Amino acid sequence: MELSGGKAEDIALGFDKNGIGGIVNASRSLMCAYQKEPYKNQFSEEEFASATRAEAIRMRDELNKAIKD
Repeated sequence: MELSGGKAEDIALGFDKNGIGGIVNASRSLMCAYQKEPYKNQFSEEEFASATRAEAIRMRDELNKAIKD
């Protein structure tokens, strides 16, 4: 997973075991999610908000996994 060039495992070091300690800026990744896999075949440009939500949830889950590992 890329977050502005980084991976969840890389930025997990900025958080404690409870997920506290960092802020992740992923605005471009979120705004353009509807244009990228796996969302480009699921969501139209008009449904960008749904793709953004799906990507935010995916990023959250991946980061939480990296923090707990």
